[in-house]
Amino acid sequence: MQLQVARIGKPHGIRGEVTVQVLTDAPGDRFVPGTQFVVEPATAGPLTIVSARWNKDILLLAFEEIETRNEAETLRGAKLFIETEELDDDDDDEGWYEHELEGLDVRVGDQVVGKVSGLHTLPVQDLLVVTATDGKEVLIPFVEQIVPEVNVGEGYVLVTPPPGLFEVNAEDESKAGDKPASAGAASEVADAGDNA
Repeated sequence: MQLQVARIGKPHGIRGEVTVQVLTDAPGDRFVPGTQFVVEPATAGPLTIVSARWNKDILLLAFEEIETRNEAETLRGAKLFIETEELDDDDDDEGWYEHELEGLDVRVGDQVVGKVSGLHTLPVQDLLVVTATDGKEVLIPFVEQIVPEVNVGEGYVLVTPPPGLFEVNAEDESKAGDKPASAGAASEVADAGDNA
């Protein structure tokens, strides 16, 4: 089985570098010199990385097989894949994409508490964006301790939030801060979290 990790964009400079849209949570592990990619369309590959560097938020790749800007132009839109057999363990945790998670029920035990509405991919850890049943948006750290199970086939993710996670991360602070008794309101939220 193959996993898509990037899509090639436009050329950068005159020496065959290209910009890429990164589609993996672990670019530091995937884009290292010597890595060879299966390419779609097949006529454009395989491609072997010579160098990978960041230009602000854009990843630039250079390949052994591509030496000029004109050659790089022919790669525009090509998809880069890796074989996943050797990465089975790694990609169990890293292989989720936003489109796979959106719309899944979010369960705490047997209770549905909301739906996944997005995924924020961040350098330290990813955050699941959840629209709770009351309509509030909640951000949940997408780590195994808090999200132990993702079951796309059954249509749900299981979360084991620490007490108060939904209250604290549900953008309630601004409303509580508008009230003179903000400290009291905050303690009520904390107390509700402890009882949840």
